[in-house]
Amino acid sequence: MTPRDETICAFLDAAGWGDATRGPLAGDASTRRYERLHGPRGDAVLMDWPRAPEVAVPSGQRSYSEIAHLAVDCRPFVAVGAYLSSLGLSAPQIFARDLDAGLLLLEDLGDMAFGTAIDAGHGPDGISLDTMYRAAIDALIILQSQPTPVDLPVGDGSMHHVPHFDESVFRAELDMPLDWYFPAMLKREATASERETYHAIWSDLRPLMDAGAPTLFLRDFHSPNMIWLGERQGECRIGLIDFQDALIGSRAYDVVSFLQDARKDVPVVREQTMLDHYIKCASGRLSAFDEGAFRAAYAVVGAERALRLVGLWPRLLKRDGKPQYMAHMPRTMDYLRRNLAHPVLANLKDWLETHMFPHD
Repeated sequence: MTPRDETICAFLDAAGWGDATRGPLAGDASTRRYERLHGPRGDAVLMDWPRAPEVAVPSGQRSYSEIAHLAVDCRPFVAVGAYLSSLGLSAPQIFARDLDAGLLLLEDLGDMAFGTAIDAGHGPDGISLDTMYRAAIDALIILQSQPTPVDLPVGDGSMHHVPHFDESVFRAELDMPLDWYFPAMLKREATASERETYHAIWSDLRPLMDAGAPTLFLRDFHSPNMIWLGERQGECRIGLIDFQDALIGSRAYDVVSFLQDARKDVPVVREQTMLDHYIKCASGRLSAFDEGAFRAAYAVVGAERALRLVGLWPRLLKRDGKPQYMAHMPRTMDYLRRNLAHPVLANLKDWLETHMFPHD
């Protein structure tokens, strides 16, 4: 038994779950591991998240995790989860915690991930996908209708300062297609002139992304991280399991993440129907909501996210030896084309057709 195993066993014993049976559960990041527990006290999920070792970077530079404001331990998960629960949303209840050890014992929200329902064409008991999608949009409206939180209590006397989607995040994501799509797919490097023009186009587009009041957005609000809880009511039927990297920024971000799901096809009709549902709800409940400005922000955020993924899939192929992610490229390209139809993206569309997709 490793020292880590001993720490976990001691944690479970102290929490009263030492006699539970344990089995692996699919994880979502290299530094996190999950187990499902079954025992006399019911079911639970163990999150095993030791703080990652510091990655050496050249003097004066920052790691990607720092630039992108990615959580490095479980404290942001605890803080954001408590906040979501305070709004009546369904984040997992925490049964036990050891923050220093990076161990959490969580409520088990079950297996009905949105992706499973999408693959089946319906939810459990024949519930329609449209019903599930509307409930998820309603949960977003509740989140966005609240004053934007800046500091959230962790529960140990410390506070989690929620980062903004700032220029460091924006620029890091912006260069993904230049750094990876060009050499992997076009077999050449992007020229200095191409980079300069591309950056200039996005400098003009950047203000459009932040239309309306800023909000807390969960960043990974899409099918793998949403569980259908059919026994609950209303927006509480949406179980949320991945929110530790939440940022403050555009209202459009989570809406795009959900309605242009990188891993599951969202037909145009469903996307537009649910976008209309969001806009109808937002118009009545969100302050300073302007439909035209939001639709422009949705298109710009959607294009930015799609282009980041256009660069990410080749990076996973070439750098990480994970060719399976290239299967998402056609879907990503389809979403990109949908966004480029908005008039505010005319210059970007021209640039892409000239430099990245000249024979598309």
